[in-house]
Amino acid sequence: LFKIKKTLTPQILTQLVHCFITSRLDYGNSLLYGCSSTFLRKLQLIQNSAARLITGTKRQEHITPILKNLHWLPVENRITFKILVLTYRALHNMAPLYLSNLLEKYHPCRALRSGQFLNLQQPRTRTQYGDLAFTSVSPRLWNYLPHVIKSAKSLTIFKKLLKTHLFNMYNM
Repeated sequence: LFKIKKTLTPQILTQLVHCFITSRLDYGNSLLYGCSSTFLRKLQLIQNSAARLITGTKRQEHITPILKNLHWLPVENRITFKILVLTYRALHNMAPLYLSNLLEKYHPCRALRSGQFLNLQQPRTRTQYGDLAFTSVSPRLWNYLPHVIKSAKSLTIFKKLLKTHLFNMYNM
């Protein structure tokens, strides 16, 4: 894409980057939760190169303002975003039934304030691989979300609030 960049309009270049690069970064990225930081760094470098290609910025310039301007989450936050969107869909019957059956809402045995926060039951696991399974990761990430985000009325509102939340966490 770098070689043909001069012959393309900015809109077409952006579409090609989304088609060939960001779609590949997002494909199955929820499986990448818990991967080594070395591997995630390589994916982040690919995303950074794509952002620089679109904006025409030089390698010496800091990437954070560029990603922020494009409204792109860093790779690690994209993975979290994907898992939480899948969790929201499963809890609101917008995902396949087998995913919905993997999640169990938290019901305290007595009246507690935490019972009204839409939390999920976190299963106990015995292995590191069990800790990386959707049934374990999803409740852990979901329970750390603010109540305002978890109680969003629609998927569109949930995505907007979640992306804003992840942006704010990244920029701290």
